[in-house]
Amino acid sequence: MKKGAKIGIAVGVAAIAVAGGTFGAIAGGVFEKAPEYDFTVDYDGIAVAETIKDVAVHDPSIIKEDGTYYIFGSHMAAASSTDLTNWTLIGNGYSGKNKVFTDLKNYDSGEFDYAGNKASLNPTEDGEPHVWAPDVIYNEAQGLYYMYYCTSSNWNTSDIVYATSENVDGPYEWKGTLIYSGFTVNTIEATNVLDYVDEETAIDEYTQKAGYEYNYEEYPNAIDPTVFYDADGKMWMVYGSWSGGIFLLEIDESTGEVIHPEADPDNNVDPYFGKRLLGGGHTSIEAPYILYDVDAGYYYLYVAYGELTRDGGYQIRVFRSETVDGDYVDMNGARPDIGDANAFYGLKLSGNYYLPSLEMGYKATGHCSAMIDDDGKRYICYHTRFDMQSETHTPRVKQYFINEEGWPCMLPYATNGETISDTGYEEENLVGRYYVVNQGTGIDSEVAEPFILYLNEDGSIVGENIDGSWNVADNSCYVHITSDDKEYSGVFCQMQDEAGTDVMTFTAVGSNESIWGVKY
Repeated sequence: MKKGAKIGIAVGVAAIAVAGGTFGAIAGGVFEKAPEYDFTVDYDGIAVAETIKDVAVHDPSIIKEDGTYYIFGSHMAAASSTDLTNWTLIGNGYSGKNKVFTDLKNYDSGEFDYAGNKASLNPTEDGEPHVWAPDVIYNEAQGLYYMYYCTSSNWNTSDIVYATSENVDGPYEWKGTLIYSGFTVNTIEATNVLDYVDEETAIDEYTQKAGYEYNYEEYPNAIDPTVFYDADGKMWMVYGSWSGGIFLLEIDESTGEVIHPEADPDNNVDPYFGKRLLGGGHTSIEAPYILYDVDAGYYYLYVAYGELTRDGGYQIRVFRSETVDGDYVDMNGARPDIGDANAFYGLKLSGNYYLPSLEMGYKATGHCSAMIDDDGKRYICYHTRFDMQSETHTPRVKQYFINEEGWPCMLPYATNGETISDTGYEEENLVGRYYVVNQGTGIDSEVAEPFILYLNEDGSIVGENIDGSWNVADNSCYVHITSDDKEYSGVFCQMQDEAGTDVMTFTAVGSNESIWGVKY
């Protein structure tokens, strides 16, 4: 194949389901397999990595300071690393031994007044403290690290609070509470809602059943806050989950507190909760994270779908917008609104999958954060469970790239210092037999398994009942793949699998699907 040449073969008309998603087609007429093609999937001779070796940090949010990476997670777990691969636990749990947040040993601490422990106004059902999903950001105006997190008593009764520290790894001191959810006519006076909305309107809009139940389908559960700077240097907080969806509020950099907007119903702006970006109707969506990419020119909104358990179909989706407050849309130019079936919306970056070199399948890959490093490399950090009979989880970090159409493409394997070629790779390194995974767009417990696909010198792709075409732009790593009338765009990258074997890989996205290929 000549780089940059327009190549291709006729694509069949009958699609088949492969590995959790549709990739390929039955060729029109009799499909002749060349004798040299071997579509048998086996892993003989491929080294296998030990997969469960890291510390456990659920819902990891990543930040880098002075050459060290830190992740902060639920139950006040935190870890550090210098290479994004090997992590050291630096704090965990609700005791005074946790160096990251020593105040959590005091159940009468202010962050628990409303929700989050057995002594709260709204006590936890199990009597245990619930502190979830912290996010740490350096407040440039104040020269302090701010931690935003939530304390929660049940599926819609929560609040978002914040704490500060002079050091990224703490200790953090609680400063105040920002947003409440799950309130009723009996508990609303314990919140700050009436500081911004009159009581009659608040009861009418935010509650139902004569005020005795929170209006959870239209308004958010106050959890999963993440804070970021926009292109103009303004601070924002995105938050929310199941219930009323994902919301956005501006942050006052001088105080670290929320700026409540004026009501604008035509643009989905609520005077207390802010602007609804996605979701609602108690449909699965949570863990929002927004990152502005100056080179790409977009704000990327990452969310998780499904339930966070091993078999809950947990996964990473992404939307994008040219402005900080939206509209955030997927590859089809669409987004989920209240009550929409969310599986049809959002580019699915990762879910349940198995690849060569993995000790077992990865499941429930979700609740991610993202960062652009000092050298320009882009990373996604998330937790993963495994195809085993437990809820064991560990953090993972993968490098990702922006394709020619401006969409993120995750590499198949956890990062290990790989660097993409600026001028592309020799054709002989690209052609050959690949193990390919397509995770589709479903939300379920199935693990996407590899199938075999050949990338040929003449620009054709051949698999079992699959055909199509591929091409690479001149002097670049950008690849375009066509199959089943679908077009995927991504990159090639030489990297190591998780057992340390050097492999050529590709990652590409199209029709809200991600496909990964690994050549052995």
